[in-house]
Amino acid sequence: MSTEIEKRIKVNGTELFVRDTGEENLPVVLALHSLFLDGRMFEGFRDAAAGKYRVVRPDFRGQGRSAAADGDFIHLDTVTADVVALAEAMNLERVHLLVQSMGGDVGFRLAVARPGLIKSMVVLGSSACSEPADQLVVFREWVDNVGRRGFVDEVLQETVEIMFGATTRNDPAKQDIVKLWESRIAEVPRTLRPAMAGVIERGTAVHLLPQISAPVFVVSGEEDKPRPVPWQDEMVEHLPNATLWRLEKIGHSPILEVPDVVLPRVLDFLDEVEKSG
Repeated sequence: MSTEIEKRIKVNGTELFVRDTGEENLPVVLALHSLFLDGRMFEGFRDAAAGKYRVVRPDFRGQGRSAAADGDFIHLDTVTADVVALAEAMNLERVHLLVQSMGGDVGFRLAVARPGLIKSMVVLGSSACSEPADQLVVFREWVDNVGRRGFVDEVLQETVEIMFGATTRNDPAKQDIVKLWESRIAEVPRTLRPAMAGVIERGTAVHLLPQISAPVFVVSGEEDKPRPVPWQDEMVEHLPNATLWRLEKIGHSPILEVPDVVLPRVLDFLDEVEKSG
């Protein structure tokens, strides 16, 4: 297991909590997490990458151990600007992005805003389109409900169903990881609401994708509920340099559901990019 430095870095009027393995001589992987989770979702990758890659894992504004957010809404452009400022504050000049879900929403915007920063992208459980109008109405009510009650009872179960595929949730061998994240999600405060609102109101990024020239490795699951297969296909179609790997019986969180399968392939991809210069 890698030794990690935990620090708080002030950017854009907020304070981000960052975990950093800190090896300045190694290529950098900047890992951007999913909504509902936090930088801890990349613990397995950190361990698998030990000695090969420096892994930087920030928690987004208003999430995880970063400072709580003011107001009712955190725009994804604000989150993207936070990551740009964080990279500058940490003197990160070229990074591989490892992103899931909301992390992908931010990652695509980051890759267009700062193309020189991005060496490659590994995109897990993501898409680039906006929420359909009918779904958006339902999600707005759901976000309001979470903001009032927190992650309890049926809300907690619905969130677990979002984050993990049905096969994973029903697999006795995978109950430890499901229960671990269920307990962590249950601890997420109601103050997550502004971040949730920003994600569901994210708008489309499909028009940005053709501008991303870096190699992109897309890892997706057939059972991904919030970012379904047609959305995944649309994303890959518009990325100029993308490779798609779709996993059967896997949901929204491939890196958590089948780490023994996903982590070696992700590292192989990163190694190939490094070899190609």
